[in-house]
Amino acid sequence: MTLHARYRAGFAALALAAATPLTATVAHAEFPDRPLKLIVPFAPSGSTDLAARLIAEYAGRELGQTIVVENRAGAGGSMGMEQVAKAEPDGYTLGMATMSTHGSNVAAYGARLKYDPIKDFAPVSNVATVPSVFAINPRIPARTIQEFIALAKAEPGKYSYASPGVGSLGHTNIEHFTALSGIQLLHIPYKGAGPAMNDAVGGQVDGITDNLPSALAHIKAGRLRALVLLSDKRSPALPDVPVYGEIGYPQMGTGGWFGIVAPAGTPPAVVGKLNAAIHKAMQQPNFVQKMDEAGATLIPNTPAQFQAQIEQAVARYQAVAKVAKLSAE
Repeated sequence: MTLHARYRAGFAALALAAATPLTATVAHAEFPDRPLKLIVPFAPSGSTDLAARLIAEYAGRELGQTIVVENRAGAGGSMGMEQVAKAEPDGYTLGMATMSTHGSNVAAYGARLKYDPIKDFAPVSNVATVPSVFAINPRIPARTIQEFIALAKAEPGKYSYASPGVGSLGHTNIEHFTALSGIQLLHIPYKGAGPAMNDAVGGQVDGITDNLPSALAHIKAGRLRALVLLSDKRSPALPDVPVYGEIGYPQMGTGGWFGIVAPAGTPPAVVGKLNAAIHKAMQQPNFVQKMDEAGATLIPNTPAQFQAQIEQAVARYQAVAKVAKLSAE
């Protein structure tokens, strides 16, 4: 072998020796080795946002990485969830799925929805279920839901209600109720629960339907008057407020939920690690206390169980859309 050939062989061996440890390190990097992103498809300060920030704080500690919360509001949550569906399936982009994004939006938007809630996501875990409350501004002269129905029937279309957006769970649920009760209300959609709540409290709209956690403080302070809950039972926080089933509308069903999803194709091992971290986070006393104070009930489960809940939500709200003649047109 010539001297030149020996040099070339030596350099090749050195390059291989140097590259091999780096390649092995990259190939076997533990997940997660960088910050994660959690997309909330609604504006800040709603109950979904509250749960997301608790998950980010406590699950981030379990994972040893920062989880950055990003609010991407619009189209009843579908805009943010579309971004989750299109993200790289590596576990670093997650989304807060809700009964809106994975239930009512499917019914409202139909073929125009740019993601499939069943096929385009890898469920990680459900987090919590919450009652939904229909509340009115105290200036409206109704103390009960029956009195409000009477007012609305006397003057069809006079009273308005705010929702987090067209096709959102709030919009769908109230349109379902108006169809069942025979009243007409004016729907005012907002880009998220926070702005909708601000105008309901301020009196720019007459009422609002929202998850109880984000409405409860306003109700307790007298800035809103709760009339009825969407839940399977009365809330200890509002023991005098009936549920829809008690006033003759069992078809309204129960409250909503929110949980964590990843893009479809995310490796099962990554989903499993995320699931374990979220469940550990949900066992922390401060996490439990804050969610309890917000009126939420924790429902951690397996990815398969969460998948089944998503499929049930889609089927339910497709049926609701037919009754309420709901469309996001």
